[in-house]
Amino acid sequence: MDKVLSRISTAAGALTIGAFTVNSCIYNVDGGERAVMFDTLRGGILPDVRDEGTHFMIPVVQKPIIIDVRTKPREIPSVTGTKDLQMVNIKLRVLWRPVIEKLPQLYRELGTDFDERVLPSIGNEVLKSVVAQYNAEELLSKRAEVSNRIKSELIKRGAHFHLTLDDVAITHLTFGREFMRAIESKQVAFQEAERQQYVVQRAEQERIASVTRAEGEAEAATIITKAMEKTGNAIIEVRRIDAAKEIAQKLARGRNITYLPGGSSGGGDGSSPGLLLSVDK
Repeated sequence: MDKVLSRISTAAGALTIGAFTVNSCIYNVDGGERAVMFDTLRGGILPDVRDEGTHFMIPVVQKPIIIDVRTKPREIPSVTGTKDLQMVNIKLRVLWRPVIEKLPQLYRELGTDFDERVLPSIGNEVLKSVVAQYNAEELLSKRAEVSNRIKSELIKRGAHFHLTLDDVAITHLTFGREFMRAIESKQVAFQEAERQQYVVQRAEQERIASVTRAEGEAEAATIITKAMEKTGNAIIEVRRIDAAKEIAQKLARGRNITYLPGGSSGGGDGSSPGLLLSVDK
């Protein structure tokens, strides 16, 4: 019985040692990650990159370094000056990832926190160089152009450090209080100038209308004068008849208008004219 227990104990110990040895000889690379190998016998970081999956290594001699290669966002703030010496507070959002083929060199030169070492530095450098080429107003009116130039310059600088920038965009852009007050004053002055221009145009239109109306009245007076010269007072009588017709039509449509015909007076041959009465009902 003792021999059996001794054999079982020996087998269990061997299995434990074997499991530990196997576990020490393998490592896993998860999705979205890559690994570079540090080898003490071959002089440091090996040039090849290990893909996702399970890999073998030599315990003690080799050590895998796992690096995340997924695209990650990064915000880069900067306070810089424009071409016309206005201070601007600007923020960039950068989507970046490392170049997988260059991971050994990237780790050898910058370590695993390469984004902290590189992105703020090159981001501020590019922002200051590009913004300094534009006036404050141009940063607002040409925002897309400025963003594209910043993106182009950042991609070039990032490639030097083996970083790929998938997207670069301006997310925040503000100026100093003095500049904002100047913009507000300019807007108020522009609106006032537009209002004054409208007043001037309206006065001009009224003047043209008055001149046209006066010319029409003068032409009408000239026509009447020529007609009177030809026909005497006949045109006046025609106008009087037309006016009487118009008055009669208006009175005929009135509901409260009553006509009383005139009659002979008791003391003489004269006759009194008829009366028009407005009767309230």
